[in-house]
Order: sequence, then C-alpha cells, then structure tokens
Amino acid sequence: MELIVTPSRLSGAIDIPGSKSHTIRALVLGLLGDGESVIERPLHSSDTRSCLAMVRGFGARVDETGDAWRIAGTGGEFPAPDDIVDVGNSGTSLYIGMGIASLARGHTVFTGDHQIRSRPADALITSINDLGGSAFSTRGNGMPPLVVGGRITGGETSVRAVTSQYLSSLLIAAPRAGGDTVIRIPLLNEKPYVTMTLGWLDRLGIRYTTDNYQSFTIPGNQRYPSFRAAVPADFSSATFFLVAAAITGSELVLKGLDWNDTQGDREVVNILKNMGAGVSIGAGEITITGRPLTGGVFDLNAIPDALPALAVAGCFAGGETRLVNVPQARLKETDRISVMHGELKKMGALIEEMPDGLVIRKSDLKGCRVNGHHDHRVAMALAVAGLAADGATTIATAESVSVTFPDFPGLMKSIGADITIQE
Repeated sequence: MELIVTPSRLSGAIDIPGSKSHTIRALVLGLLGDGESVIERPLHSSDTRSCLAMVRGFGARVDETGDAWRIAGTGGEFPAPDDIVDVGNSGTSLYIGMGIASLARGHTVFTGDHQIRSRPADALITSINDLGGSAFSTRGNGMPPLVVGGRITGGETSVRAVTSQYLSSLLIAAPRAGGDTVIRIPLLNEKPYVTMTLGWLDRLGIRYTTDNYQSFTIPGNQRYPSFRAAVPADFSSATFFLVAAAITGSELVLKGLDWNDTQGDREVVNILKNMGAGVSIGAGEITITGRPLTGGVFDLNAIPDALPALAVAGCFAGGETRLVNVPQARLKETDRISVMHGELKKMGALIEEMPDGLVIRKSDLKGCRVNGHHDHRVAMALAVAGLAADGATTIATAESVSVTFPDFPGLMKSIGADITIQE
C-alpha cells in the first residue's frame, strides 16, 4: 500500500486509540492471572493481535465480544504452545513472550517477520538461562528463531537492557519463579516503559524491591490476581498528530490522553512546547496549536519511538535540532536513525546522522517518493512530513501502519489531511 500526501491545514478533534504497550501487558498478565480478567478499550492492531494469538497459544481463553476482551487466565500454570509462536512484527510480544515461555512446561519456539528475525535477544537469553530456564537462538546469533523452555527457578542475573523490554519481561515472569530472583541492571534504556510495567505489578499486588532501578529483588511463588482495567490512549500514536499540528500551523484536540499515565512519549508534548508550539492540557485531552518552531537539544533515550516524528519536526524548526542519546533507535523495526536520515534527505532535509541520533536544520522539504521500509513509525512520520512539504509525497510500504495504528490514514483524513490510499 502507498500513501499519497499533499500539503494540508488540519483542524478538529480526534479520539486517540489505545496504548499498544498497555494492551500487550494486560494480555500477558491476564494469561497469568487467576480467574477472568477484563481489558476495556484495547488497541486493535497487528501487534496486539499477535500478542492475543500468543496468549491463546499458551492456554488462555479470550472472548473478544464488544469493546472489551475477557481473558480466562491459567493461574500461571500452562504448557508450551502446540505450534510455533509467530509474533509477526511485534518486538514487545517477542521479548515479553520469552519471559512467559520461561514459565511454561516444555519448549516454545518463537519466530516473526524479517524484521523480528533481525532483532537481538541475546541479553534476555542469557538471563533466562541464569534463572534456571533454557533459551537459545536456532542460528546461534542471539536473534529469532528462538527456543525457550521453563521453568525458571529464580536466582541472580545481570541484564544490559538496551531495550526496556528485556527487563519488563523478567519483571513479569520472576514473581512466578520457584524461588526469589535478583536482577541487576548495569544499563537501562527507555526507563518509562519499566515504570509502566511496575505500575501493573503494583496494581496487582506483586511484591518486589528496587534500588532506584539499579537492581530488583522479586520474591518467587507469587500469584497474579484477575483484574478489570481500561487501556488509556496511546501517546506514541498521538505523537504524529502533535507534530502534524505543530508543523502545519493547525490546531487539534487529541482526546483520551491521560497526562498522569506512565507512558514516556507524553514527553513529546513538552518537547514541542519547548520548541514553540501552543499546548493546553485538559482533563482527558490535549490541545496543540502550531506556531513557529525553534530547534533545541533533546535527549530521547527514554522515548526512542518519538525519533521519526521529531526528526520531521526538526525540519521545520528554526536553527538546529539535535536528537541525542538514543542509540537503541537503531535496534527497532529498522535502524530508524539511518532510515530517517536517508528518507528525509530525499525530501531535501538538511540532516546529519550521528551514532546516537540526528542533527537537523531548518529545511525546505519537497514532496517526492519515499520508502517507509515496512516500519510503521517511519511511514507515519514521512506522511506527516508530506503535510507540510512542497508538492506531493508518496510513501511506499505504508501498509505497515496497521502494526500499531490501522486507523491512521482515516483519522488524518477526518481532520482535513489530503491523504490518498493506493493499493
């Protein structure tokens, strides 16, 4: 699928869909729970459906009736799936699923699409083995396909969390281990996502102690209760609308966003405000007004998913914008630092690639044919760039938006964006 975008002025209000990160955590915690859990307003996307299929493979019964998913949990006792677990494009499902598999009876085989098969999992493999499980890469390169067996018994491990998902996986699995677990973390990227995981553990009464995220001690043999929870709107998805309004001089009201939620990408609101955009935070909604932007230096270590969209914002900001301390952006669906550098350069961006980020100067972008590289966040960011570029922009491989945001083109059109879908 291709998206064809021409310059547009936007206006109106939109409902932002639910958080992918919260939805996936809710699904796996429902799998581990005693009794029936209810997830209200879950995100419907390729990634969450991959996770849904995974938890069903581990034995959870899920009823999708209405605007809620009801999960009959396993009480933390379940066999390995009968078939291979294909997580599609979902890195979150892969990494958190590895922790779940370390609790299963038998061995679980994980694979995914071509991007998943290039994503490293070696540090998590080591930790699972340290804790008494069994994990290895079938190709011996630390990447999927992977085989994970249980059950972990507890113990001590150290994990360099180049992605926070390694640590979240261990934190979710460790309470069900046979004994106590100590996890040391010499490196932690994307800290807000670990805070999100801890928020779920707190809600469910799971016991742990932490030395300011430097280490965690988790007692074993704990049980997960059932729960009922509503999924908050996704700040990661909202990022594209925030940037779109900021660079087109538009005003948008984004509904459903909870400023008190733990999602790290809410920091994008502050970044755009610091760049000069008008921001008003209300009860369950955020209004953003596009005004002339000025560049700055922004540390994206906690919010790597925001790099593609903020790189676009930098093209329309006076002076220089530096997006720094985010080397893990190279380990996502694509090397997003390299890909955004290359694709925005095609449009005329004054942009430089650094080992850990990007340097962007105010640019006169021209519409042209660009490639989303089968990466949902890259494709959406390039579509946003096309809203303020001169002429038409065509984004190839745009079908990838279905990974987290299948309604993206339709919602953009509803607020005035000139976007055409070409199959």
